[in-house]
Amino acid sequence: MIIDIHSHLGNILEHGGGEIINRKNVVIEKMFDPMAINEKGLMRTYGLGSIPYMIFHYWTTKAQRARNAAASLENMQRSMTEAGVDYTVCMPIAPYVTFEDLTQARDKEKKIIPFTSIDFSGEHDIGKKLAQDVNQGAFGLKLHPIIQAVSLTDRRTLDALAAFEPLKKPVLTHSGVSGYYLGKEKKRNNPAFGQIHYVEEMVRTFPNINFIIGHSGLFHVHEVIRRLSRRDNVWVDTSIQSPSKIKKLIRNFGAERVMYASDWPFGNRKPSIQTVHRACGGDSGLERRIFFENARDLLGLDLS
Repeated sequence: MIIDIHSHLGNILEHGGGEIINRKNVVIEKMFDPMAINEKGLMRTYGLGSIPYMIFHYWTTKAQRARNAAASLENMQRSMTEAGVDYTVCMPIAPYVTFEDLTQARDKEKKIIPFTSIDFSGEHDIGKKLAQDVNQGAFGLKLHPIIQAVSLTDRRTLDALAAFEPLKKPVLTHSGVSGYYLGKEKKRNNPAFGQIHYVEEMVRTFPNINFIIGHSGLFHVHEVIRRLSRRDNVWVDTSIQSPSKIKKLIRNFGAERVMYASDWPFGNRKPSIQTVHRACGGDSGLERRIFFENARDLLGLDLS
């Protein structure tokens, strides 16, 4: 059994991004894709850290946007079948893709486990909306400070988390410096909001919320370990990390707080599964924890 704790549906970068979900025969635009090369190497950086990402930033961003624009339900189902993934936790990013978009997709595909998101773009009762979404089946909350351009320590985020805390659901936050827009649109996001000190301050402010650190900080995985591994309300996901980095996450956070993720469509599922297999070194019990049991237990899933 495999649960992908971090994936997306729809175009999470543009208004009306949920419209893509139900389209048929959506094909990824062909272009040079540095991430595909990285995936063949199982996300290893060979000691270069973020240097290749910086050198190929334009093409990496362009290719990631192309993957994002092909995140239809049909393509997601195909990806899950090919990789042998049983359930996928889908993350909306309001106002582009909403919880309502995901609930409609879930009606067609029961393997979807939806989270909700905060719409910072208008005036409304955020606490009331989050409670309604949880009541309607949201298993947690997704924060993306870069795409939403609202930092994790912004008063709006903190107020929303204070309202969400009594609902006893986990929060998955993006972590790590990255950019999603090119040219004149770069001002739409703030890559610096992915810095780990923002994550640490948020986690420290809400010790009663269970946080999932998306991508384990991307290239800042060692900072995530240093700042967060001793926080007992922190879990990490394996998306975009190499086998050696996943081993370090397991050693420092413990096997019970590491969970498999692909970040589909930004990451492909097959290579992300291979990284976990390599990191576990044939330990079937450890694999079972990371691929399934930890996510099941944290989300309180009844999959019997």
